[in-house]
Amino acid sequence: MEEYHRPCDEVGFNADEAHNIVKECIDGVLGGEDYNQDNINQWTASIVEQSLAHLVKLGKAYKYIVTCAVVQKSAYGFHTASSCFWDTTSDGTCTVRWENRTMNCIANVFAIAIVL
Repeated sequence: MEEYHRPCDEVGFNADEAHNIVKECIDGVLGGEDYNQDNINQWTASIVEQSLAHLVKLGKAYKYIVTCAVVQKSAYGFHTASSCFWDTTSDGTCTVRWENRTMNCIANVFAIAIVL
């Protein structure tokens, strides 16, 4: 008996669509703000919650993981890396880099296809 897999609306993860969604969320939360240590927890929570809500509204067959880091801009820079072991034909990731004159923000979206 052949196994049935529900097809996604499109093959693979649309990283550009996810990038635009997350960038808009970051702009909405951090746009016009200056770095303030007291606001970091609220800002990062808002960015990940809003991003997840908008990604889920797309109605695609994916589980999403969103991470976000906000750091004060400095001469030392900010580096991050990730690695995934998954099906590259259906799963995907995107990274959104955002900055203003006082801070840097890095958000990652990991999308894992739900196969039924």
